[in-house]
Amino acid sequence: MKKLLLITLSFLSLSVYGQQAKTTPEIERKIDDIMAKMSLEEKVGQMAQYTVDLIGKGGNAFFSKEPFEIDPAMLDTVIGQYKVGSILNVSNNRARTTEVWEKIIRIIQERALKETGIPVLYGIDSNHGTTYTAGGTFFPQEIGMAATFNTTLMEQGSQVSAYETRASNIPWTFSPTMDLGRDARWPRQWESFGEDAYLNARMAVASVIGFQGVNPNSVGEKRIAACIKHYMGYGVPVSGKDRTPAVISEIDLREKHFEPFRASIVEGGALSLMANSGIINGVSTHADYRLLTEWIKEDLNFDGVIVTDWADIQNLLSRDRLTQDYKGAVKMAINAGIDLVMEPYNLKFCPTLVELVKEGEVPMSRIDDAVRRVLRLKFRLGLFEKPYWSRNEYPQFGSTEHAAIAKAAADESITLLKNQDNTLPIKKGAKILVSGPNANSMRTLNGGWSYSWQGEKVEDFAQEYNTIFEALQNEFGAANVKYEPGVTYKMDGAYFEENAPEIGKAVAAAADVDYVVLCIGENSYCETPGNLNELSLSQNQLELAKALYKTGKPVILVLNEGRPRLIRTIEPEAKAVIQIYLPGNYGGDALADVLSGDMNPSGRLPYTYPKFEQGLITYDHKPGQNIDGKMEGAYDYGAQTSVQYPFGFGLSYTTFDYSNLKVDKKSFAAGDVITISVDVKNTGNVAGKEAVMLFSSDLIASLSPDVRRLRAFEKISLQPGEMTTVTLELLADDLAFVNENGKWTLEEGDFKLQVGDKIETIRCVQTKIWDTLNK
Repeated sequence: MKKLLLITLSFLSLSVYGQQAKTTPEIERKIDDIMAKMSLEEKVGQMAQYTVDLIGKGGNAFFSKEPFEIDPAMLDTVIGQYKVGSILNVSNNRARTTEVWEKIIRIIQERALKETGIPVLYGIDSNHGTTYTAGGTFFPQEIGMAATFNTTLMEQGSQVSAYETRASNIPWTFSPTMDLGRDARWPRQWESFGEDAYLNARMAVASVIGFQGVNPNSVGEKRIAACIKHYMGYGVPVSGKDRTPAVISEIDLREKHFEPFRASIVEGGALSLMANSGIINGVSTHADYRLLTEWIKEDLNFDGVIVTDWADIQNLLSRDRLTQDYKGAVKMAINAGIDLVMEPYNLKFCPTLVELVKEGEVPMSRIDDAVRRVLRLKFRLGLFEKPYWSRNEYPQFGSTEHAAIAKAAADESITLLKNQDNTLPIKKGAKILVSGPNANSMRTLNGGWSYSWQGEKVEDFAQEYNTIFEALQNEFGAANVKYEPGVTYKMDGAYFEENAPEIGKAVAAAADVDYVVLCIGENSYCETPGNLNELSLSQNQLELAKALYKTGKPVILVLNEGRPRLIRTIEPEAKAVIQIYLPGNYGGDALADVLSGDMNPSGRLPYTYPKFEQGLITYDHKPGQNIDGKMEGAYDYGAQTSVQYPFGFGLSYTTFDYSNLKVDKKSFAAGDVITISVDVKNTGNVAGKEAVMLFSSDLIASLSPDVRRLRAFEKISLQPGEMTTVTLELLADDLAFVNENGKWTLEEGDFKLQVGDKIETIRCVQTKIWDTLNK
């Protein structure tokens, strides 16, 4: 097992600002020339995307024989007969080497160029690194990246992922995920940047720029196109279960769920967008003309590609029951604004759409618009000039430089939630028992989208990295650290299945140690297979914690989980609690450094950690959702909600003092820029990093305001005794809210601004209502 050394990251080129993609006359002339020569069948083919297993030898459409090889007959069908313009995914749900990727894609591209002269657009899920390439660099999942509150690290991570995905001959990723994770039950919570719209927007813009660079019309050979997903409202299903309907007010839809997508397009220059698989307010998103065409293509002047999610045309028919046949589903989706259909198996799509056009059910103008968007993306990626390339052009693939960035991200993601009696850091030479089902597993450190969809193949690829147990042995000495899990997962079963517990063995092993590091949480899962019926931790894990408490040894709870599982019954007796989320291949090393004090934790919760299953709430709730105290009179309408830990919470081994809060405008109007400054001092004995956050509260509004909203943040690093002045900018327009008519409104009145424990009040002197849907 290797010990990672941090090195200088000078090879990266970072950006501060992006720009919205606006095509050039040169690109459009090239597209005109191509489209003038295309038949209807060739145009429709550019709107189709199929999975690579469909063109693999052996098996069937759902899997291929190993070693994977392209089936020339199926390639003739998909590319030759149907002129398909896009392929996705990995064969047999298993990561491939860069050598294999180069061979596969070269064959596909050569066949496409021979048939149509148009290169194929290959897409993959590079969600926390190059997910489906062996030997690639894995970062913390998005929820952990959000916990860093560090947009520079986010951009660096996406830039590394782009480089290594390009090294795999793939120019397009279905990332970042920008669904607001506002329901702890949702199985894709860990794929989000958390519950807050502003944090999501800032991290998403940084990710898009990291993937694409700052010139959307010329992405470059070391970058790839981003695909922002899943537009929108996907993360708040009423049931908490994946791909089930959501009910969202028009106000929240526009004000919160839309904002990260707007920012990623307008400020980040995102080149593609994936639609939400579910239903919002009774309308299937894949058939929603208003959300797809009006809000995105018209209101934002988006000239990129809108792609479906997996098999969601079929879902309009078989799941949502919107039409009697497949033909009707295709018609609905294309006319709503879908440009590229991730079918991924049904070869009837192309002839069906051709038939619809010939019958006048889908206008030719809609086809031409979609094809133009797809070709535009291919030109922006340089695929016409260079449709495939050699992996040897990417010598930094899987490099120590890339690993150092992933380790830094894991370091800053770790969130210290409790440290009673300064139990941490653990002193060198201490005897430690490492226990729990997550203590010796690379699978649980990575989660889903790791070498395979569900993450079940991680152990086949990640043996060179350190589990928590192995990392603690490296840090504290093998003789001082022992392992007895007490509870283990059934690795060949569903993610929630566990083997018969052996709690007594763990209790016995604790007899001669100084500390117990109890690693609990979840096994890996992804999407619908990760649905749950109970948010609490498993009974076995709860009983293990209680039994270890009875030994009298200080127990440090390490939470390795994709969503916040309830710990109410075991948290009080824990001496320390650390949330590591899904930190990736360097998560064990990062945790060991935090436990030893070599690294000072600086992560902050990107969501509200619930205490009760019936007490799920977000920090930006309405005043009426959390009434403090009781109403007078005959009826008690109190609505207090107790949480385990609040949004933005996180401890450090040092302390920070805030002082001298200044605001340059005590009175303001729409269009103003308000500058806020505050002095922050490290008043402790060790160096530390601090996420400085600016919150606002609208004190009185015509619609009940959120109690507080995050408006700006900056991550700083201070040595002991060091002080710095942090300056944050707030656009006055960002204090507006969406009114009952769907219009942005900034009202006259007072606003409270808070940074740390310091508060100032400012006043808007004039009401403004925007005539357009966007400010």
